[in-house]
Amino acid sequence: MATDHVDVLIVGAGLSGVGAACHLRRDCPDKTYAVFEARDAVGGTWDLFRYPGIRSDSDMFTLGYSFQPWTDPKAIADGDAIRRYVRDTARQYGVDAHIRFRHRVLRAEWDSATARWTVHARRDDTAEEVVLTCNFLVTCTGYYRYDAGYTPDFPGVERYAGRLVHPQHWPGDLDHAGRQVVVIGSGATAVTLVPALARRAGHVTMLQRSPTYVIALPARDRLADLLRRRLPARLAYPVVRGKNVLLGTVNYQLSRRAPKVVRSFLLRAAKGRLPAGYDVDRHFSPRYDPWDQRLCVAPDGDLFAAVAAGRASVVTDTVDTFTPGGIRLGSGVELPADIVVTATGLQLLALGGMTLTVDGVDVDLGRTVAYKGMMLSGVPNFALTIGYTNASWTLKADLVAGYVCRLLRHLDATGQQVVTPVAPTDDALSPIIDLRSGYVLRSVDGLPKQGSRAPWRLHQNYVRDVLLMKHGRLDDEGVRFSRATADTPVG
Repeated sequence: MATDHVDVLIVGAGLSGVGAACHLRRDCPDKTYAVFEARDAVGGTWDLFRYPGIRSDSDMFTLGYSFQPWTDPKAIADGDAIRRYVRDTARQYGVDAHIRFRHRVLRAEWDSATARWTVHARRDDTAEEVVLTCNFLVTCTGYYRYDAGYTPDFPGVERYAGRLVHPQHWPGDLDHAGRQVVVIGSGATAVTLVPALARRAGHVTMLQRSPTYVIALPARDRLADLLRRRLPARLAYPVVRGKNVLLGTVNYQLSRRAPKVVRSFLLRAAKGRLPAGYDVDRHFSPRYDPWDQRLCVAPDGDLFAAVAAGRASVVTDTVDTFTPGGIRLGSGVELPADIVVTATGLQLLALGGMTLTVDGVDVDLGRTVAYKGMMLSGVPNFALTIGYTNASWTLKADLVAGYVCRLLRHLDATGQQVVTPVAPTDDALSPIIDLRSGYVLRSVDGLPKQGSRAPWRLHQNYVRDVLLMKHGRLDDEGVRFSRATADTPVG
């Protein structure tokens, strides 16, 4: 079997993968690269999810790339606009010509003698096995399964006569106009779906076991609108991006240091958008502190507006059983439903399901420690992209891609071939994703860990990470540089 070779292989052609390839084109133009994408289109999450109202839950001035200004009027953008943005960026930088679609990576094997990865993939369209070698492997696969979302085992669901759908695989033929719809869930997907469905449905009920913090933010950024009339996009964009990074950082730090203050603010804001006497404490007051889980964004308060207008309602209860005509709750009340949407979360899947071996030994991800939130202890010439949990995903993805380019230039300049992170000597480890969301807790044991201090600790702080990853040392205590063992003299 013929084997291709590239300097860098990127796995995934979504927001992160396209960004990583663009960084390579900009910062390491001498490097050869390829992008393997399991699906048949660019866009990743933004091409997969097609449910009504699909949009970002971060502003696009920080979810957009640092090098590619976001010019759409909406700051909280819909999925179609984001997908176009990613595809246009790939086309502008020539990245689209390097993407190999329907290439699902199965495993990657590191060989220290040659300082190379051998990557095995399968073409989903032909079932053909593809083998490629590379010097550096970058995974941009996100952290959830693309082929199946998470749905609990609901009692009596087999008796239900209506339509049952999961948002991750929204059917194109589903007509909800005039129908009674129940959306089970209270996370970002549910908060997005309910007001979108309520525009045409007879009524939409958001059925939640427990509430989530919901914050109303403007769909358009006033500063961006002002600057766009006076400055070119390349000058206005970084100003608005910097402002939003600052506001997001302040919001998160205040939430962690004074959670009661932020909680009070969020509840007062919700009360101000809902009818007098509405039971905000029951339906919008979680048991946890702000940012123990992500805050949900309602652009222009659309969820609150749908509830206030009577087109949607929120019910906080448990599912006792499905009935032929709907759902009977733990309280005994039955919710009629022509359509039930299970917005019940994701299933985590690290590295897109691919496996890693280093010199013939399988890598147990749950026993590795992340270095700077992007490399794994004991795994050479490898990076993974996991965005922030408290801010825009792309802020961290940009830093990871830029750091990989710094490493590649450093290896060339020093004559080294291999960079291998090492684990910290202390045992104070915690999961790399620090949210207490259900989808994280269900799979936490299989995720890499993080240490108690830098460079093994994720601070969820963009400003600190800029200093660490753009300007910090490359040869710190967390990594070892070397050459291929076949090139290393003995003795």
